[in-house]
Amino acid sequence: MVRTDLPLITKSRLIADLKKLGVKPADTIMLHASVKAIGWIVGGPDIVIQALLDVLGHDGTLMMYAAWEEDGPYILKELPEEWQKAYFQECPPFDPTSSRANRGWSILTEYLRTWQGASRSGNPEASCVAVGAKAAWLTENHPLQYGYGPGSPLAKLCEAKGRVLLLGAPLDTITLMHYAEHLAKVPNKRIVRYKIPLLQEGKRVWVDVEEFDTCGNVLPDAHEYFEVIPREFISSGKACSGKVGNAASYLFDANELVKFTVQWLERKYGKQS
Repeated sequence: MVRTDLPLITKSRLIADLKKLGVKPADTIMLHASVKAIGWIVGGPDIVIQALLDVLGHDGTLMMYAAWEEDGPYILKELPEEWQKAYFQECPPFDPTSSRANRGWSILTEYLRTWQGASRSGNPEASCVAVGAKAAWLTENHPLQYGYGPGSPLAKLCEAKGRVLLLGAPLDTITLMHYAEHLAKVPNKRIVRYKIPLLQEGKRVWVDVEEFDTCGNVLPDAHEYFEVIPREFISSGKACSGKVGNAASYLFDANELVKFTVQWLERKYGKQS
């Protein structure tokens, strides 16, 4: 059913708005998006990706946090014993070439995963997908242990002097802040350990994984500071803001946001001795 109550948005309008916001050719962009917030898009959600790729050009790269649609292994210890047994017996292994992206982060994650030429990293929970000039480099050799830290697509986004683009997505959805949580020198970060099934040489193998708890529990009040920090960053004049379609949108420099977040966390929670 056509939502005639939503504003009509075309690809040409998206391209113009993205350029006005500050997206440039050859940029490396990590996207978080709410398609509904943008409006009724002529051609559907694919047009959002295509508009971005058109602006980024041959030398640009578009990346999204994809994770994995299957969330059972991460909550295995919380399940009844019978359920745990069923998961260990029959949960399919993660395969970066075919396992679905977690559409809870945006319906565009699965659209980008299946885009022609897309590359996807091999850490199931921290998996990222990318298209463009730096896609293979961003996603290769993703560490299984502490997958939001050094060597991750998030770290490489900073190395590439990339940027984070929010198109109508809430401020507290910026995955890059998990990289800052990893870097911040503060005590008592919560660590989680779980088993994950991976496809290795054609066989399912259960692998032990350890990382900081990215489900809003790395540090106290994480659910709050994930919104507070970006808002303070914007207020300091360090982000570009505007409308893309009908969506309130923001463009953040990845390195600047990580530096700002690390300093904020260390001020609040204290450096390790």
